[in-house]
Amino acid sequence: MKELIEYILQFGNLNEQQIDLITSKATEKELRKDEYFSEAGKIPRQVGFVVDGVVRGCYYNNKGEEITRCFIPENNMAVDYPNFETNSASAEYLQASTNCKLIVFSKQDWDELSHTIVGWDNIRNKMVQKCLYQKSRKSPVISQDATTRYLEFLENYPTLTNRVSLAHIASYLGVTQQSLSRIRKNIR
Repeated sequence: MKELIEYILQFGNLNEQQIDLITSKATEKELRKDEYFSEAGKIPRQVGFVVDGVVRGCYYNNKGEEITRCFIPENNMAVDYPNFETNSASAEYLQASTNCKLIVFSKQDWDELSHTIVGWDNIRNKMVQKCLYQKSRKSPVISQDATTRYLEFLENYPTLTNRVSLAHIASYLGVTQQSLSRIRKNIR
């Protein structure tokens, strides 16, 4: 819980009572590798904070191929926020790439914090902006060559190469696993 509170306090100040309220609304959740935190076609019902592990955002394209859109490592929020906020069905999945431990808030508890804590909306909005920015900023630019995309992946996610599957990294980069293996071999 300490990690979550430190994360929240980057975005604003809270007193001890407010922190106690937040922690009372939070629950811990463990996901095994490949389990879903939220699924396409369903309304996201919870906001998560990754304490340990890596969650990935993915979807299926019109050819039925699985595409990894982003990775969400420790100390980041895991949520399909636009659909969570509007109670609408998601178009993508949030799936555990590794065994994960998350701190989770239900929609009702998340909304209750807004009604109870003065200034929570401002803190929440900053957290959501960071979450959305990270998801958009880290998507590879397909116009770059594959080696450049891989080098940027290493820069954006320096700890992930040995933690998530090569298939997911290749999917994120828009290359085949064989191409990724070649790229990795040439870089060493």
